[in-house]
This record gives sequence, C-alpha cells and structure tokens, in this order.
Amino acid sequence: MVDRLLDGELTDGEFKRQQSRFRDWVGADQRDGKDSEYPALAGRYHLYVSLACPWCHRTAIVRQLAGLSEAIGISYLAPYRDERGWAFTGELFNIRNGEGWTDEYVDRVNGWEFISEAYAISDADFKGRITVPVLWDTHTDRIVNNESADIVRMFGEAQSLGGLADGAALQLYPELLRDRIDALNERIYDTVNNGVYAAGFARRQKSYERAFARLFESFQWLEQLLSERRYLAGEHVTEADWRLFPTLVRFDEVYNVHFRCNYRRLVDYPNLWGYARELYQWPGVASTVAMEQIKRHYYTTHDELNPKKIIPVGPGYDWSEPHGRDR
Repeated sequence: MVDRLLDGELTDGEFKRQQSRFRDWVGADQRDGKDSEYPALAGRYHLYVSLACPWCHRTAIVRQLAGLSEAIGISYLAPYRDERGWAFTGELFNIRNGEGWTDEYVDRVNGWEFISEAYAISDADFKGRITVPVLWDTHTDRIVNNESADIVRMFGEAQSLGGLADGAALQLYPELLRDRIDALNERIYDTVNNGVYAAGFARRQKSYERAFARLFESFQWLEQLLSERRYLAGEHVTEADWRLFPTLVRFDEVYNVHFRCNYRRLVDYPNLWGYARELYQWPGVASTVAMEQIKRHYYTTHDELNPKKIIPVGPGYDWSEPHGRDR
C-alpha cells in the first residue's frame, strides 16, 4: 500500500525524488540577500520530524548542536506510516541511548493526528507525497519550509534562526568555503544521500546498477578524501558533514541490506568509518540516533521490498569505539 505513494516519483523504473513544495526563508535570505517576511523570533517556529528519517535527522542534529532547543520547539512523528502518511500515534518512546529520556509521538502545538494536516492547511491543492521535516510558523499557521537542506542552513546561520542560538551561531556555511561545500553537497546528495534510494526503489535492473555504481564510486572518493582531510571541507565541520552523517549511520543497518547496496559496508572503509564514529561522538549527536526507530521504519514501511516486515537483528556496531581521527 505505502509503495503506491512513490509511483509518481518513478519514471521508467528509476526513482526521481519530488521537489520540496515549501521553500520560504526565515530572517535574512542568503539566496537573494533580502530580509524575508518571516523574522527570526524565538518560540515562533516549530520543527516536526521523525528520527527514523535521514532528512529529518540532519535537522534534528543541527538544532541540537546550534543550541536551539529552547528557541525552536520540536515534535516527533512515529517511525512507521501507512497510506495516510506520517502520524502522531501518542506512544511513548525512549531516546538518548539509554540515558533515561522519553518523549511521545504527539503534536503538542496543533494537536494533529497526521502531518498531512499541515499540508492541507498550507496548500489545499497540494497533491504530492507528504514529507518531513516540516518547519511550521505558529504565527501565520502555515509551513515555512519542508526542505531539509534549507532548514539545516537556517539553523546554522547567524542571519537566520542560528542567531537565536544559546551561544554563537555554528556558521556551518562559511563564505570562504561555500564553493567547496556546494560541490560536496551536490555530489553527495545525488550519489549517496539520494543514491541509496535510487538503488533501493529502482524497478529496473539497469536503473539499480547505475545507482549502485555511482554510490560506491562516491564511497571510494570519500574514503580517499578523508585520508587527506579530517572533515569533508577541511579541518572544520561544515553542513556537508551533517548532511552526510545520517546516511552513514543508516548504511550497514539498513541500506546495505534493505536497499541492496551490498558491494561493501561502511565498516569496510577505514577512514569513512572512523569519520562517522567521530561525528557520532560529538556532544549531543548520539542522542539523535534512534536506531530502533530507523530499522522499524524501513523494514515495516516498504511492502514492496519487505512484505513480511521482518526486522533484521544485527549488526549492532559499537559506535563509541575510539575513532582515531584526532591524530
């Protein structure tokens, strides 16, 4: 049933992700240098995510690292969905990797049962697939943005929501590195972040093999790059790193098996595996990695790929092992 939601994004058996519908900006819009109609005000905006989703995960990470927990509220959607889309089921869940913190799949801002209600309010004519994350404006009661790349950048920029941070803004997109970051983001999105989906959702052999080849060519490129640099753009973390990490943390547990991306595992790339562990060990990041939710989502949602909904038990790596990247 859920697989039908993807039919509109499959052309000749090849997965083509739909464009995000809402792309408004908060604060000074770095795309045209003008102030937007959405000022950066603490408490005005609310983030809706599922921690199972890699696109949501990157926004949750940067919100945490930027010290925006008080300025921007967050609500969590359940990791599984049906044809009605992402839901607030009211269940309790555990997070923070055994640190004893719990939350609920509940919308305490609007009381919605499904995130599709946000889309219906914001654009009654919207006919596409309902996606998360969603950045909601509580003043105008509409979606400001549902593009994870935009939300990550706004959270990291002092001229936007990053200016509300408890401390200095992260500045994950420094001016001197923008060309390098843009090039990294483009290739990594096309061949890795979205590449695993292009392989997993392909309905023709050639489409699958093309995505598969491009993915592992980029993995080898990243392995070489990280033998020369500590982080993707150099010696400092940028948005490119936090955009890549959610794919890496899901790779061996999900994509290697579920999406048939099985040429090599993440742990077979020494530099890439060490780099991924270093990012995981950054203060606050491990608390955003909800592996139980991740596996539950992928293995119970895609009927076409896993009709019996059996969730693999392994491999269960130790992400807390020393990463060796600080030498």
